[in-house]
Amino acid sequence: MAEQWRRFAGRSSYLALWSTFIKWTVLGSIVGVLSGTASAVFLKSLDYVTDIRLEHGWLLFLLPLGGALVSFLYMRYGLNSAKGNNLILEQIGEGKETIPLRMAPLVLFGTLVTHLFGGSAGREGTAVQMGGSLAEGFGRLIRINPLDRKILLMCGISGGFGSIFGTPLAGTIFGLEVIAVGMISHKALLPCFVASFTGDLVASRLWRVHHTHYAVDVFPGIDALVIAKVVIASVIFGLVSMVFSELTHVLKRTFTALFKNPMLKSAVGGLIIIALVYIAGTRDYLGLGLPLISGAFDSDVSPFAFLWKLLFTSITLGTGFQGGEVTPLFAIGATLGNSLAGILYVSGPFLAALGFIAVFSGATNTPIACFIMGIELFGSGGAVYMFIACIVSFLFSGHTGIYTSQRVGVSKSPLISIPEGTTLAAVKSLRKTRPEEQKETSEQ
Repeated sequence: MAEQWRRFAGRSSYLALWSTFIKWTVLGSIVGVLSGTASAVFLKSLDYVTDIRLEHGWLLFLLPLGGALVSFLYMRYGLNSAKGNNLILEQIGEGKETIPLRMAPLVLFGTLVTHLFGGSAGREGTAVQMGGSLAEGFGRLIRINPLDRKILLMCGISGGFGSIFGTPLAGTIFGLEVIAVGMISHKALLPCFVASFTGDLVASRLWRVHHTHYAVDVFPGIDALVIAKVVIASVIFGLVSMVFSELTHVLKRTFTALFKNPMLKSAVGGLIIIALVYIAGTRDYLGLGLPLISGAFDSDVSPFAFLWKLLFTSITLGTGFQGGEVTPLFAIGATLGNSLAGILYVSGPFLAALGFIAVFSGATNTPIACFIMGIELFGSGGAVYMFIACIVSFLFSGHTGIYTSQRVGVSKSPLISIPEGTTLAAVKSLRKTRPEEQKETSEQ
């Protein structure tokens, strides 16, 4: 029946367009409902466990036990779910694996355990993994073809992202842009928008989820001196995002090499976080970091708050705890912007807003999505400055990122030769082999 319809629709280009529109509006909406509902359950549960943690400070001492429990569940029942967001990106590329439906409940439970006991992590990774897992399950149910499966997975990313942050437009572009650095495919534009818009609508209107918004009273007018200061700050934002990505990856490799048992690795990570709390003398760097973000917009924060949050989050994720990176990146960027404001003599909330989106842009290599997120969260008054911050940070973060399976579509510099389709993980291998190749060439 489906094949007969394709033949019939193919006889008329206009009918074919309507067929595609209806098809992806329906499929995108279903993925949006699934991902939006999952995000709503997650956000309400996250608020609940965070309130419990704040009321009972002693729960922090159970963090090693909680981490070991989650690692045990992934080791015993997770299959390939431990790859997280990278698994979804691989399957959208040329991956041949299956995304198990169990990924959704596992990452939901694992992230809630992380936040209940005080790990420093985010929520985007959880939403994207739930969205991707549910989209995969739905695709198997309707027996979707391989090409449409990739689009459906992109819908899962957009639906999860848009509904978790209340930014449907940014969610749309994020699902398109995160696949390959420097390239955006329009083939999934309509499906991703429908999924992101529906997901946000379901989460906010149907399930009454409330998203936090931050106010920037005044954006400065266009001025050459302010632009120069924004560029300087944005270079620093990009470098810090690179440090975060690289440190997290190094810690993952190091702890995995030191502790072959994932349960022991996470338990040790929990002990380190507890020690850091007492070294820092505060618990402000635990959890999502929302108070840090609010402080960056409302008042001055500690000059090194961004560094502490970066360290807490890298160790939490590097030792196997579940959760995302994006909300901590928001906190790192906002507090860094607040700290730089005093040095550059610009408004604290203004530079906090730029840091909020720019560090995220550098770490995920999604400058357009981050720029649109800035518009959705802070308004269009500072659009030019937000665009500058996102693209400069994106450039100076280099060919690094929090998603090692993200592919390089176009190199960030014509002076850096990277074959199209190379993953960020493989870029490092190219750097290591390049001097040897050059030596062999010179000998020849």
